[in-house]
Amino acid sequence: MPVQVETVAACLAEFGIGLDHAQLQYIAVYTELLRRWNRAINLTAIRDVEGIVRRHFAESIYLTTIVRLRGALLDVGSGAGFPGLALKIAQPDLRVILLEPVAKKRAFLKEVVRECALSHVEVSATRVEDYSAAHPQAFEFVTMRAVGSFGTVLPASAKCLAPDGTLCLWLTRAEALTLVEHEPSFSALFSWSVPAIIPLSRDREIWFGKPKP
Repeated sequence: MPVQVETVAACLAEFGIGLDHAQLQYIAVYTELLRRWNRAINLTAIRDVEGIVRRHFAESIYLTTIVRLRGALLDVGSGAGFPGLALKIAQPDLRVILLEPVAKKRAFLKEVVRECALSHVEVSATRVEDYSAAHPQAFEFVTMRAVGSFGTVLPASAKCLAPDGTLCLWLTRAEALTLVEHEPSFSALFSWSVPAIIPLSRDREIWFGKPKP
């Protein structure tokens, strides 16, 4: 059974998110593609429609209820497109660059972009460490979710951000504590504001960092 727009709308409403019909339809199409492709490549461990919409789309798009997104956004380690591609659907005026090293995942992202006719989206295999050298201070926002290692990623992300830009990290409290205690660049390169607790979760948060001069 195709993913229903009404189901998408109901799940997003639990997070205080309201989108127009076209945006809801894009998410329905995206979810259907994700479930289909997931049979062949590992994109998500979540199988049910409601779980996918809540955990991936709503938790990503929740950022838009806190921060006014504008300009250009760089999504590092996009995977199945979260949060970067989900944010593009919610904020159509954004210019979005998705960095994803795995070829099969890039193919999936490009398929979603085609099916949803999304403009001003680029899917790239370039590592952020290399991308930052060619695009210094080029982005108002850099986003990361489910990134395994931050050692070289945080300094590269700092280089990509405009002076008034924002780094947005989706972290569990345990992950955040590990970064605070064991990753020097976390505090050395960024000033952090109070994180936002994601609705319906026990310990998942969005952290906001501003590059230090």
